[in-house]
Amino acid sequence: MLHERDNIRDELFDEVFASTELSARLPKFRMPQSEQLARHAYQLVSDELILDGNSRQNLATFCQTWLEPEVRDLMSQTLDKNMVDKDEYPQTAAIEARCVHILADLWNSPEAENTLGTSTTGSSEAAMLGGMALLWKWRERRRAAGLSTDKPNLICGPVQVCWHKFARYWDIELREIPMEHDRLIMTPDEVISRADENTIGVVPTLGVTFTGQFEPVAAVSAALDDLQTRTGLDIPIHVDGASGGFLAPFTAPDIVWDFRLPRVKSINASGHKFGLAPLGVGWIVWRDASELPEDLIFEVNYLGGNMPTFALNFSRPGGQVIAQYYNFVRLGYEGYRRVQQACYDTALYLAEEITKLGHFEIINDGSPEHGIPAVSWKLVEGVDHGFTLFDLADRLRTRGWQVPAYTMPANRQDLAVQRILVRAGFSRDEATLLMDDYRDAIAHFDRHPVSVPMSEEEAGSFHH
Repeated sequence: MLHERDNIRDELFDEVFASTELSARLPKFRMPQSEQLARHAYQLVSDELILDGNSRQNLATFCQTWLEPEVRDLMSQTLDKNMVDKDEYPQTAAIEARCVHILADLWNSPEAENTLGTSTTGSSEAAMLGGMALLWKWRERRRAAGLSTDKPNLICGPVQVCWHKFARYWDIELREIPMEHDRLIMTPDEVISRADENTIGVVPTLGVTFTGQFEPVAAVSAALDDLQTRTGLDIPIHVDGASGGFLAPFTAPDIVWDFRLPRVKSINASGHKFGLAPLGVGWIVWRDASELPEDLIFEVNYLGGNMPTFALNFSRPGGQVIAQYYNFVRLGYEGYRRVQQACYDTALYLAEEITKLGHFEIINDGSPEHGIPAVSWKLVEGVDHGFTLFDLADRLRTRGWQVPAYTMPANRQDLAVQRILVRAGFSRDEATLLMDDYRDAIAHFDRHPVSVPMSEEEAGSFHH
């Protein structure tokens, strides 16, 4: 026993990289037979993470990558809090409810203090909850009228993949409006041409993934009002405000897109995007409690008390919700406005500088009137540039930048674009360094034109 104790003592005081444990490879397919010292296991896993990219240079993601130290402290304090266990963690549940009411008020709900909503693991889950409520309400109306419910459809513009998942999971026809020529988003005419008695709802996106543009919610709502007057069809709207829901209220308050429009029944947003919270938290808020069908609410009594739940996930962390509330308290309306406006200012700077390079035509300049602080552009047509956007994106990776290049969805797969997403934490100084690297990359291609352009498949597509 003394001999074994001496061996353990020697191992404890070994320099980490001189230890026997670190002389072997990490297991890839089978759990190791024996345990390791915590500091050795930590070092091995931590070292593998070095191979990941620098998230602050990832200009593809919409997700927040910079957090205040206080947020990190709150996250460490709340690792053990289960959001669904409202009996054990009543204050966490109360804070979640506060966030729902704050967002309902921010989005101009007529009953902000009494409406229903919930946190989720992200805006994709929140979007699916909104879609489910549309489907259930449509079924209720159809059954009450003695009509069939076997052919539901949903109308949207170019959407994030969560809506494709929703349509497939719930067997709904997705009538996605394709891009045509210079029209890259939903328009009222395109919506009306697809609407019928089986349409469960229309989903405009406040910040289209591919370009960053806001879709015209108010114009679509007015067109649906006119359709109801002419035909009697009453088709509701769910707004996918994954990004724009935390932007428009602060930087473009005159844009009417939210519960000010009676036809808007629900809104989803992503707290871990422009809500400035850490991964992963989303939000869904209904205009009023009647818009959430009771069939979607479940009562649970086996966690210590009887409590309702209507999220898709069950157990999930509460720390992100706490961090979201911290941001509401910490920043307030004016703080959010300043943070988001700084992002727009940097986006406008980048749009101007990219235009000066001479090779590119701006699609979205990142102004608050047009969309989220995302700058998107294409190559000027009819010119041999000596590179493609995929070549350029690949070249920028040598400096650590991830600036996505990708082709558009139907019917504009022929159009390749590149996009920069400006988030809180991406400073003007970093933007100037990025533009220096753009100029260096273009100078490289001037000296070494690409004879065989890189394809999207070779480059890899990494936009969110």
